[in-house]
Amino acid sequence: MPQSHVELPGSRRPAKSGARRLRGIDPHANIEVTIGLKAPDLPGADAMPARALTPQEFADQYGAAPADVQKVEQALRGFGLTVQEVDPSRRNLRVSGSAAAMEAAFQPDMGIYHSADQGEFRGREGTLKVPAEIEGLITGVFGLDQRRVARRKAKASEHAAAATAAAPLTPADLEARYNFPAGDGAGQTIAIAEFGAPLQTGGSFVPPAYLPDDVTKFCAEQGRPAPTVNIVPVNLAPLTLAQLQQLPSQLQNVAADETGEVMMDIEIVAALCPKANINVYFASFDQKGWVDLLTQVAAGHPALPVTLSVSWGEAEDSPDWSDAARQAINAGLQAAAMVGVTVCVSSGDDGSGDGLGGKRAHIDFPASSPFVLSVGGTMLNQTSEVVWWETPGRRTTKGGGATGGGVSVIFPRPSWQNVKVASLNRGSIDGRVMPDVAALAGPPLYQLILAGNSAPNGGTSASAPLWASLIARINAGLPNAKRQRFLTPLLYQHGSSGKLVGQAGFRDITSGQNASHPQPGTGYAAGAGFDAVSGWGVPNGTALQNEL
Repeated sequence: MPQSHVELPGSRRPAKSGARRLRGIDPHANIEVTIGLKAPDLPGADAMPARALTPQEFADQYGAAPADVQKVEQALRGFGLTVQEVDPSRRNLRVSGSAAAMEAAFQPDMGIYHSADQGEFRGREGTLKVPAEIEGLITGVFGLDQRRVARRKAKASEHAAAATAAAPLTPADLEARYNFPAGDGAGQTIAIAEFGAPLQTGGSFVPPAYLPDDVTKFCAEQGRPAPTVNIVPVNLAPLTLAQLQQLPSQLQNVAADETGEVMMDIEIVAALCPKANINVYFASFDQKGWVDLLTQVAAGHPALPVTLSVSWGEAEDSPDWSDAARQAINAGLQAAAMVGVTVCVSSGDDGSGDGLGGKRAHIDFPASSPFVLSVGGTMLNQTSEVVWWETPGRRTTKGGGATGGGVSVIFPRPSWQNVKVASLNRGSIDGRVMPDVAALAGPPLYQLILAGNSAPNGGTSASAPLWASLIARINAGLPNAKRQRFLTPLLYQHGSSGKLVGQAGFRDITSGQNASHPQPGTGYAAGAGFDAVSGWGVPNGTALQNEL
């Protein structure tokens, strides 16, 4: 067995903030990891292919060399690991084995940790090492650490009070407000990403549930036909109603909060595109879950969608990301864009601080990726639609929240995003600006159902599935040559009218800001034209379809 190991670049992770190590890992515990493979470099954000590739074309052009894959497989089998499969893009490899075998192969020094926000979880800190004989052939190892890197907003009940001033908007209200093209999504495939707790070792989190009866009831109440919703377990399956009801009360409350967020995504898409094929992917909320889910979507399993709705994220510069994982997830988003999937990602609900402390502004990932459509939030006041901001500009146990938005400190600004927005962070790069677009997130919220009862909800977590639904409706009305393409760069180009698509296909939002208090205490503001809190504004769907 090879004994020599070398450090894996990009694998460093500090200890999770607020977590303490309880004990070592059971050496017999079975663990599955996803291995990132060295493969041809993907083109830069400014050099994307002129037309969407098929998933097979992508694999043929950008998959790892078979000889390299074979060498990695052989080395890992030497440590007693079992190779499960090479993913369809040929850029990742799934491997399983005992904790002892993983320790021998990658030297992670895993343990069981505990934190207040996650309970018990398997974790590690420091760097990984790989066998020297395959140095340079592995770009990342994901799944050894199960800390959470997919979060959403506060539970729905904390926002319900905001809906008292006006009735929550129904699907028909939203269609009218944003001038949706006629249609029901027939012939379109829409994907939705959902995340939940991975297998625990005594932890206090469980996966969310999927409640199909709520979807059926909601659509019936809104005068929409029953949709086709397919559950796609990636490495996680949602709970059923019966399983949810059998949980201890504490776990039931946790699962119910997560379930409300999941059902919001599904009900919005189902009501706005009831004839679409809706695939809901469930994955663990760790780095491995992100990589595996995006890989499956971009490979077209079980079907290639025109759009993917993602209402999850974490601050792009959070120490909980490893550099290798952030790069792998961004590559997964790029793979989706290259096969023509527009990934709609919520910009976050914690304003300019994005849930991190300190005096610097932060934005959410993957909303900050140049390969997604980043979706910000608005709210309605008595006279107009403005940027979503509720005191103190971030989520608290008593409510509050604000749209995420700003300038990336990680991803350079692509040349197609030819806008002038300066970062609030002194000395920062000229980074990608987000959001690109906006839609309702705050009051008066969205009319929804949870557990059979009315449950208004919102946040940019709702704005993303609304945009995914709109893209599917637009795509259905486009000629074949204009379908299945990554739409974000097109918003910054001239459309059929000769005007910029972002001007002709949108209603500008010119009022509001997203400062979170007390930190950083400053934020970005709306203004005429493109800005870093509402992007181009909210859609005029039919006009946008015409421009495209």
